[in-house]
Amino acid sequence: VDSVRFGFREADARNGWNALPEPHRLVNYDEEISNKQQSSESKKSSWLSPEASVDKTKIYSGDEDAWDQNTEQLFEQNPTWNDVRWLKREACHDLPLIIKGIMTAEDAVEAVKAGADGVMVSNHGGRGLDGALAAIDALPEVVAAVGDKVPVLMDSGVRRGTDVLKALALGASAVGIEKPVFFALAVGGENAVVNLLQMMQREVEAAMAICGVGRVADATRSLVTRHPNGSVTRYTRSKL
Repeated sequence: VDSVRFGFREADARNGWNALPEPHRLVNYDEEISNKQQSSESKKSSWLSPEASVDKTKIYSGDEDAWDQNTEQLFEQNPTWNDVRWLKREACHDLPLIIKGIMTAEDAVEAVKAGADGVMVSNHGGRGLDGALAAIDALPEVVAAVGDKVPVLMDSGVRRGTDVLKALALGASAVGIEKPVFFALAVGGENAVVNLLQMMQREVEAAMAICGVGRVADATRSLVTRHPNGSVTRYTRSKL
């Protein structure tokens, strides 16, 4: 739900990044949207709900100044919790439904009521709404609201193993690292991604050892606190 609308990408606009250069295509989206438009039968299996209204004409035209302002036309602009219920009933079948982009306890509760098997706390990497909370600041209230019912995942801003440990200590069931994976893939392909994951594992293990944590289950909120100078930056406090 953090991809319904995107924040304006000023750097993309300055750099003229507003459309995929030919012959590149978003082939998976092309196929699904074409099926929806051409066949009513496809609505039963498509990831698009029957009520969804999307416009793919802008995806490749570059009408808007920035790429994301064109690609957001792929997504239903007015989703409701009924769309989540439809996804759970018609599209997921035996697959778990995880709602990503949850930033409040209220939305977490509504997501679970609508059938979500889990929620992911995320502010879309801080690239959505200026001034929004960091995902790690929203995490505790979401965990308190639904953590005893469904897994609570978190992403956005995770760059090092210490970030992973902080999120786990604040109640996350798992952590998404995302951007580092893309960076590694771009720089060195599959081998670089493997190296990244190994680095993250070593960093998590080292952070746990330094904090006196023998198991992930032993990572508690007592490990994480505000910096003494009042900064919103979180840091890991080792136990002596």
